[in-house]
Amino acid sequence: MKLFACPSCSQVVFFENVVCERCNHALGYEPESNVMLALEPADGGWASVGAKADDRPWRYCANYEHGVCNWLVPADGADGFCLACRHNLVVPNTADVANVELWRNMEVAKRRLFYSLIRLKLPLVTRAENPEGLGFEFLSEDPNADGHVMTGHDEGLITIALAEADDAERETRRTAMGEPYRTLLGHFRHEVGHWYWDRLVRDAGLLAPCRAVFGDDSQDYNEALQTHYANGPKPGWQNEFVSHYAAAHPWEDFAETWAHYLHITDTLDTGRAWGFKVDPRVDREDALTAEIDFNAYAASTPIESIVEAWIALAGALNALNRSMGAADAYPFVLSEAVIRKLAFIHDLVHGRVQADVAPTEPQVEPSEQAIA
Repeated sequence: MKLFACPSCSQVVFFENVVCERCNHALGYEPESNVMLALEPADGGWASVGAKADDRPWRYCANYEHGVCNWLVPADGADGFCLACRHNLVVPNTADVANVELWRNMEVAKRRLFYSLIRLKLPLVTRAENPEGLGFEFLSEDPNADGHVMTGHDEGLITIALAEADDAERETRRTAMGEPYRTLLGHFRHEVGHWYWDRLVRDAGLLAPCRAVFGDDSQDYNEALQTHYANGPKPGWQNEFVSHYAAAHPWEDFAETWAHYLHITDTLDTGRAWGFKVDPRVDREDALTAEIDFNAYAASTPIESIVEAWIALAGALNALNRSMGAADAYPFVLSEAVIRKLAFIHDLVHGRVQADVAPTEPQVEPSEQAIA
């Protein structure tokens, strides 16, 4: 995530800001140009001012009125919802203040997901445009129904339980599931990975090269999940998979790896925006040394550069968290097999996977692959 500056006064501002604390201008994010605009009221909407000013009139996404979105749409356009919110199908009851607060947490995570998808120039299709388009339902628990709302994906429809937006409830579920990491943003990145498997692998005729990396997805999915939950993770899963859940089925392996690719690229983008350089004094062999001076979202950036920088940055983030008594920011290990899978995702999102070409092997030194 890049850092932004107020176009009116050059104050540093952040992705979720709606007002500049220095000059008091209203702020809104314009996703197609990836800029924050400073705004003043104008006839029929808002006018941009300052360094990013243009002649186009703007208005906020329709969900701005609920305090859950700060993205902009052209005032003369037909769609009242922004590029992210037009994918919403079911949202919480806005008459319930507690629901709106949870929904706001959902939207913060969802917009960070869309920031990455747009930066990577990935296809985005709504359910109105295609029956298997991408859509979101944020569902509350029904007190009259048995069981819980299940977070999941079904042919483009992504359901996320509203309870996941409550930190205490999500932590309870994380502990019960034996997971080292569980966040709203992680849910979004994982579930959208299933949709992109449909779009970029199945529909693009790339099943063979994907299966060469992730395994045979034609095996019975429900049976594989039942086996996973009944017997626990496969012994030695750490050598092949980024998480124990990834070992359940190739579809879950793909979605988990996809999510981690987005974790890595966006956090490196943040590190670059903040000018991070990791150079431990005791690191005599430069195994944990990196300067994030590249664009992790660019097609031209090699996966080797991304992985090597990530190993150093993740190690530093984990050490800082431990110094604060907090859990590791990235409690995972990147084995050689996982790095190969990340390389496949990197090539896939940039259109470099071909049906008749074997995946390339990323060249990362074995001694640099583990993240404690």
